[in-house]
Amino acid sequence: MTTISENGISATYFETDHERVLEFSRDGRTAAVAQNIEGYGMLKVRDTPDSPEIERYYGFDMALDHAAELLGVKPTDLPVPDPGADMGM
Repeated sequence: MTTISENGISATYFETDHERVLEFSRDGRTAAVAQNIEGYGMLKVRDTPDSPEIERYYGFDMALDHAAELLGVKPTDLPVPDPGADMGM
């Protein structure tokens, strides 16, 4: 697990048995981007790591755009821990 904070946003990267997950939090709001553990396939955007997916994206940039929208920030404000920087296809 790796956590960083910038611009008032915390980002935590972790892995489960089935997924790579990047969770963002800001002012009590959360957004999560998940990918299968093998590191390929579409990215799932969720409100939380355990909630149902809202949307799927091929590109990491598109998933980050949606996560930023859920938090009410600009995509460029989202910090991304190094282990999660290669998510997406």
